[in-house]
Amino acid sequence: MPFIPVLRSEWLKIRTLRPLYGALAAVFAATAGFSALAGLDDGTDPEFDPLFTSLSGVVLGQVAAIAFGALAVSCEYHGGAIRLTLAAVPRRGRWFAAKLTAIAVPALVVGLVTALAALAAARAGLGSAARGPTVAEQARGVVGCGLYLMLMALFAAGLTALLRSGVAALSVLIPFVLTVSFVIGDAAGGATDFLPDRAGQVILHQTSDASTGPWTGLAVTALWTAAAVLAGGWRLRRRDA
Repeated sequence: MPFIPVLRSEWLKIRTLRPLYGALAAVFAATAGFSALAGLDDGTDPEFDPLFTSLSGVVLGQVAAIAFGALAVSCEYHGGAIRLTLAAVPRRGRWFAAKLTAIAVPALVVGLVTALAALAAARAGLGSAARGPTVAEQARGVVGCGLYLMLMALFAAGLTALLRSGVAALSVLIPFVLTVSFVIGDAAGGATDFLPDRAGQVILHQTSDASTGPWTGLAVTALWTAAAVLAGGWRLRRRDA
């Protein structure tokens, strides 16, 4: 079966699974909502970063993005649905590429819309304290936020394919981005600049002391995502449905 019909089929699955709508809605609500609350900061902290403050809700919004990627793949392993899918599309690599594309596009679109809403809401609250970032820096933050959320969704999708379980993938990733990364950060210093969440979030800062630059950090996250996707694809090819 050609790629486009496979992609249409996978897009149909995404559209018909209500939990996925809920996950995308949670990306928007958590990111925009907590960014708006962060916008209540008076900006008196000497380390205050108005751009990151305006987009800081992504720290929680990424959890919903991870859930979206994991759920989109894990639904294939419920009730043996993966057998029917691979019977219809025997070329597993083509099916997996279509699945990832069907995850990436809505995650990116929602991520960009969410970043714009978060930036607008937080800046309204910050008032004069929000004047620091230039238009170019704000655009970089919005685009970077959308790409970061998409990469985290794909990271979760690849890990779910590797582990063949959404619960297992969420059990690894969510504690990692919410807790482990910060604990390791306190002990390992600059080494955490190359963790997938820490590296990718550099692009949300106006300025940063991290070892990587904004786009380099996002590239590090992309490498982590690529590794998870390749590992998931390898497991899909090697193991019987």
